[in-house]
Amino acid sequence: MAKQKIAVVGAGLIGLSTAVYISESISKCSVTVISDKFTPNTTSDVAAGMLIPHTYQGIPIHQQKQWFRETFDYLFEINNSSEASDAGINLVSGWQIFKTIPDEVLPFWSDVVLGFRSMTEEELKKFPQHRFGQAFTTLKCDCPSYLLWLEKRLKGNGSQVYARRIEDLWELHSKYDIVVNCSGIGSRELMGDLEIYPVRGQVLKVDAPWVNHFIRDGDGLTYIYPGIHNVTLGGTRQKDNWSLSPDPRSSKDIFDRCCALEPSLQRAQDIKVRVGLRPSRLAVRLQKEILVHDGKKLPVVHNYGHGSGGFSVHRGTAKETARLVGECIAALEGSSLKAKL
Repeated sequence: MAKQKIAVVGAGLIGLSTAVYISESISKCSVTVISDKFTPNTTSDVAAGMLIPHTYQGIPIHQQKQWFRETFDYLFEINNSSEASDAGINLVSGWQIFKTIPDEVLPFWSDVVLGFRSMTEEELKKFPQHRFGQAFTTLKCDCPSYLLWLEKRLKGNGSQVYARRIEDLWELHSKYDIVVNCSGIGSRELMGDLEIYPVRGQVLKVDAPWVNHFIRDGDGLTYIYPGIHNVTLGGTRQKDNWSLSPDPRSSKDIFDRCCALEPSLQRAQDIKVRVGLRPSRLAVRLQKEILVHDGKKLPVVHNYGHGSGGFSVHRGTAKETARLVGECIAALEGSSLKAKL
């Protein structure tokens, strides 16, 4: 039977990781990624790439934990291989600190990261304004490196990558059997999904090689994340703000907040400002849909709306998407067989 042709729309983290998983797990298909933006110009390129889960209100916790565990295990395996440097993945230890003791002293992901424990009184002396903290080791991705690595994997297994803006998924009906929609914030126009909205994030990328430990304020707004090439300082969380222009006041506020937690950052060099629009939604949209036009059908699988939590769950949601694509392929083959009979 002929291979099913699958188009993945979107070449950010979710699009590329989903395309890689489908191409490597489903033998009877060919995969093509189509997007108007590629690294280094995607929202994913701005992300800090830390594996510390965001909680989605609309998704059961056991599902979120499974997605996170699958993602952590996958990246940990890469980290322990010769691919780690090319993929931009490294282990980083540090602290998540709180001014008041949180309701959830043991978050749902505490047994997935490495060495999770409460901070000692001695450690907390570094943060006199905070009363409680958690210490653990997790993984961090250098986002542009990781996206390039994913793209290289795709091309290496025979998948195609095209730069093109898609205005309507139905444009793809004549060439592809199944479409996977990973268009992120673009789904607002592409699918008319008004449940997805931007949460503007502004970060600073600085040169401060002496900073080895991450520091994250418990509310997630202020953070210091050391990576392979630079340190990411954050951040902002501005709902429904579509501006991609750097705001100097926000940059100063971010820098001051981070220096309050790590005073040595005053010496940081080569400060660059980056802005991205997180594609946020009450819950990730991960489902099948059949588009119908003039009596013809186009199976679509949606995987978008990860907000600030994409890096923590991307492999898990890619795996779930591939399962749904497999169901679509089975349905197409079943209908084809019926037609022959």
